[in-house]
Amino acid sequence: MGFSDNFFKKIEGKTNVSKDSILELANKIQKEDLKDVETLREVIKQVGMMAGKEVSKEKENKIIEAVMNDKIPKDMDKLI
Repeated sequence: MGFSDNFFKKIEGKTNVSKDSILELANKIQKEDLKDVETLREVIKQVGMMAGKEVSKEKENKIIEAVMNDKIPKDMDKLI
């Protein structure tokens, strides 16, 4: 799945996270088991740090629940 520069500019504008950082994280995620709760917690913390946002434990748990129950939109445009 290829993403256009416009997609990355949209993400960068909303999060201040560079295209290179996004691609680095994407490569890491591809190698991880995202159905493992501890791995998900690490990824969530890393994304929060990249974006300069603190993720509350409550929000972290909601994200994990959504991922574990396959409730994450498959269309990336819906995420941004």
